[in-house]
Amino acid sequence: MSDEKSNEVDIMNGLKTVLAQIEAAVVRRSKDFPQIAPTLVAVSKIKPVSLIVQAYEAGQRHFGENYVNELAEKASDPQILEKCKEIKWHFIGHLQTNKINKLLNSPGLYIVQTVDSEKLADNINKQWLKIRKEETKLNVMVQVNTSGEEVKNGVEPSQVTELVEHVLKKCPDLDFKGLMTIGQYDYDKTQGPNPDFLTLAKCRQEVCEKLNLDINNVELSMGMSGDFEEAIQLGATTVRVGTNIFGARTPKNK
Repeated sequence: MSDEKSNEVDIMNGLKTVLAQIEAAVVRRSKDFPQIAPTLVAVSKIKPVSLIVQAYEAGQRHFGENYVNELAEKASDPQILEKCKEIKWHFIGHLQTNKINKLLNSPGLYIVQTVDSEKLADNINKQWLKIRKEETKLNVMVQVNTSGEEVKNGVEPSQVTELVEHVLKKCPDLDFKGLMTIGQYDYDKTQGPNPDFLTLAKCRQEVCEKLNLDINNVELSMGMSGDFEEAIQLGATTVRVGTNIFGARTPKNK
């Protein structure tokens, strides 16, 4: 019981600290950016259900997972279903076509942040209509490869507008919410503002201008545990934080 109690205190303190940092970053944010209150997504990858429940009971509602199998398993867990009825799951990993059905059948799925091709958008749209006929549209974001790294998924910045337009016009059961990037890890902040964040903000500007969208309705998901404060200052409306809330991750034992 003492271990559970210490975990609970850590989770609560972690959330409290991160939320205070978010609030402070908002104050420092340029007034040129849409003044949208940032959403905190607690990334629970490789963390047990018990810690997710503790975070939920501390007031957190948005949780992110990188792997379809893990999200599906946690979303269907009896504890989550019983104690976390208003949980909102964000899928933030690479989505393979053969895993779409499993993801879309997960209870509490709120948004897929990683749509990176017309083919994937079409498949998600098609399957969502079959699975959730009576429900509303599925929220999605378009993932952008702002760092140009081959190992990163996402559409090229020059192709963002085309993909967003496809989602808006060809995928009637998807609700386009904004743009997402993972960006370069461990960027050296002494080199100036993070170019990944600047690029994503520029992509949003271009998308809104070319497609006549209200910039206040187009979100930016960027920033993680090490850089979410700067991301907010540069326009992030969603930040994905795991380590600062749940503690360092250790690989699962195989």
